[in-house]
Amino acid sequence: MANTWDDILTDRDKEVFALSGYGAKAGFGSRPAVLVIDVNYNFVGDRREPIVESVKRFRNSCGEEGWEGVDHIAMLLEEARKKHLPIFFTTGHGEEDSVAYGRWHGKNSRGTEDFDDLAKKGNEIVKEIAPEKGEVVVRKQKPSAFFGTPLMSMLNEVHADTVLVAGTTTSGCVRASVIDAFSYNYNVAVVEECTFDRGQASHKVNLFDMHMKYADVVSLEETLDYVRGLSDNLYAPAL
Repeated sequence: MANTWDDILTDRDKEVFALSGYGAKAGFGSRPAVLVIDVNYNFVGDRREPIVESVKRFRNSCGEEGWEGVDHIAMLLEEARKKHLPIFFTTGHGEEDSVAYGRWHGKNSRGTEDFDDLAKKGNEIVKEIAPEKGEVVVRKQKPSAFFGTPLMSMLNEVHADTVLVAGTTTSGCVRASVIDAFSYNYNVAVVEECTFDRGQASHKVNLFDMHMKYADVVSLEETLDYVRGLSDNLYAPAL
């Protein structure tokens, strides 16, 4: 079965990783939580339009591919909510203070736009997948959902052993969060259709790299089948 990243790998890459044993399937655990990373208007824009248009106003936008991801995330959330799975969202702080904002400005010539009213409002999670009662929004300043946040303690509180990861960008905040979740010994599943990136090559190569070493990159269909097969009583509805 072909993988989305096959067309960017050399024959040497394919041979080396196969011989090295990487990319084995770790599998899902028994108590999953859903982590939706940074699916806000800053990362998809406020309308469905090509990325080259969207980035003119929202410099971090992933454009139409982002909105396709939103549609798929909505499907994942619909099934997760039926099972009362713990669901966590992340988004930015929208800090005006340059110290709190940190080093982000150093790598982008449009970084000062993040202090504008449009960008601060852009930290709102898109309404199509808006958090519902009992679902947690984690505000973060750095790429990883774990860095400087209480996410780890909340996952411990619900006794989760698996993190189902969706969101953006595949090469940035998704990857950083996946590596930290792996480092904390969670089973990590990256739901392929539910992730996206402004860079097509970055998206593919980072899915490949995460699948080889840190996570299972799984299809939305496989993930939905897994969630539907969970007990209705796995988590109390209060969660």
